[in-house]
Amino acid sequence: MKSVTIAAAAFCAVISTQPSSAQSKPGVERLYILNCGEGVAGDIGRWSPGVNEGKSMDFVDNCYLIKHAQGWMLWDTGVADAIADMPDGVKPSDPRATLWKRPKKLASQLEQIGVKPVDIKFLAVSHTHPDHSGNVTMFQQSMLLVQKAEYDWPQPVGPRFKPEHPVNKLEGDHDVFGDGSVIILSTPGHTPGHQSLLVKLPKTGAVVLSGDAVHFESNWENRGVPVNNSNQEQSKASMQRLADVLAKEKAQLWINHDKAQRDSLKMAPAFYD
Repeated sequence: MKSVTIAAAAFCAVISTQPSSAQSKPGVERLYILNCGEGVAGDIGRWSPGVNEGKSMDFVDNCYLIKHAQGWMLWDTGVADAIADMPDGVKPSDPRATLWKRPKKLASQLEQIGVKPVDIKFLAVSHTHPDHSGNVTMFQQSMLLVQKAEYDWPQPVGPRFKPEHPVNKLEGDHDVFGDGSVIILSTPGHTPGHQSLLVKLPKTGAVVLSGDAVHFESNWENRGVPVNNSNQEQSKASMQRLADVLAKEKAQLWINHDKAQRDSLKMAPAFYD
């Protein structure tokens, strides 16, 4: 009887020292959608040749803030915060391109959530076009996650990374936190080192953030490749890869510039978990 009591006590002691599953289970806790720009695309036929030629469309620009048990991650930084101080926005030299405005600064949206730029552990950009990398210098202490092909791209459009910015130059997919909950997907074609993001949320389920592998819903449906993409064949292969990931993970596709879709989603400070 005495030995049974001792064994039971030892078992209870072991159990009491183990953290609860809620405390010990790694993973994504929250995903916020930030307003990182709004604009008007002059001719969406340039993104989807042969479809909607000459048609104008309202565009949006999303950034995503991810709260993980191991720290904060920011995906894309949108158009530069300085544009918020320009009432008429930035008019493109090509009338077919997008006129961008910034209704809300990135810094103020982070502050509303209670996050400072120094709190961001990982910063990743889908690619280096200025509507995705406009505020990179705000996060000089964050570990930059970018494809080596993008980092070394000799003639990129938009701001470049400062050489002192800490960086992990990726060559393919990357498991950001090492637990499979946030995975960078190599999806080249729009630019040489374009990447997309797979996020697995405990309640919402899996979500794929498109970057500019696809620009809006009809572009996705017809698999149109923008005329200015760096590589047509890679673009097609990357769209097919995203389709395969969506099927495998039973994931939603959140298309970065699609206003109709974004209008149906919750914006920060609301979040998905």
